Amino acid sequence: MSIDEQTAVLLNYRNAMRYHSALVTIAVLIGLVLPYPAHPAEPITVIGYYAGSPEKVATIDAGKLTHVIYSFGHLSGNRFYIGKGKPTQTVRNLVALKKKYPKLKVMLSLGGWGGCATCSKVFASADNRKAFARSVREVLDAFKADGIDLDWEYPVVKGYPGHPYGPEDKPNFTELIRELRRELGPNRELSFAAGAFQKYLDEAVDWKAVMPLVNRVNLMTYDLVHGNSPTTGHHTGLYSTPLQHESTDNAVQTLLRLGIPANKLVIGAAFYTRIWENVPAGYNGRYQPGKFKSSTAYRNVQRDFGPQTGYKAFWDDTAKAPYFYHPSRKRYVSYDNPRSVELKTQYAIQKGLNGIMFWALLHDKPNGLLAVIDRVKRSGRK
Repeated sequence: MSIDEQTAVLLNYRNAMRYHSALVTIAVLIGLVLPYPAHPAEPITVIGYYAGSPEKVATIDAGKLTHVIYSFGHLSGNRFYIGKGKPTQTVRNLVALKKKYPKLKVMLSLGGWGGCATCSKVFASADNRKAFARSVREVLDAFKADGIDLDWEYPVVKGYPGHPYGPEDKPNFTELIRELRRELGPNRELSFAAGAFQKYLDEAVDWKAVMPLVNRVNLMTYDLVHGNSPTTGHHTGLYSTPLQHESTDNAVQTLLRLGIPANKLVIGAAFYTRIWENVPAGYNGRYQPGKFKSSTAYRNVQRDFGPQTGYKAFWDDTAKAPYFYHPSRKRYVSYDNPRSVELKTQYAIQKGLNGIMFWALLHDKPNGLLAVIDRVKRSGRK
């Protein structure tokens, strides 16, 4: 090889190394400015809320989950608190699942329906937010848990009867999320459960400020028709209908229009029914006046609403939702079944969402709705 050829090779090598160095620098800089990652390790995240005894933890089919969320921790003053005795043992048993399922994430949730009576007042103070965030880190460290899910129902808009709320909750919630992310660092998971009804979506959260800081939002796309609603409807329908605006798709599309990344959105399935009584027969009980009666677990659907009970089963092909109506007892039932859960899981995959979650694990039956989610996830159908 001549001197000129050797010189050319050396120059090419040096240029290649400069190019490689520049790429590495750019990659590092991008890593510093990107928001907290949302991409699940699996095709989609599958998240189950657990609200049961320590003994029942052994019944969880954790191999079908990416996350399990303990429900619920509470506020003690301005600190996050897991009760002694059974609550503490339940969390320990959930974390112990990680020995068999090392990829499983175990998170702790604050609040729940009726569980955030002092949230508005406590989180109005910067000092309280700091104390709370510090206590969250300490609790997570003590249990070796993976993160926290905030279930404040609700900031800004009316939630549990009698619980304080106001417009100041919106910036306070943002600052709470910021304080938690600062305290927890980049590796602990941070999420929140959000109302999926239009008023919450429009008023309760500064989405553009909050979403870069969290791993995901768990949209509670159930109870969309609730006990105080003036009429019946689909409480967990996938799509809106001419007579019902609220739906899973409406919540997702609302946030996508705001520029929220699809891979930060988790939709919810209901592993329980909602039942109304004194419901007229029009539309087989849909969109009729009625009085909310109660809820039942999905595992009891066949027993309580099967053909032997006099209930008639229906399918709304616009909402992609099932329902029952009892003509003589004038009772209407809204729920999720294997068909609707399959469609919701397909929707999450097709839309590139972060995943699907459900309330609650112990409402299911063996080879029930979680098995449907797992089957669709594994098939990866588009």
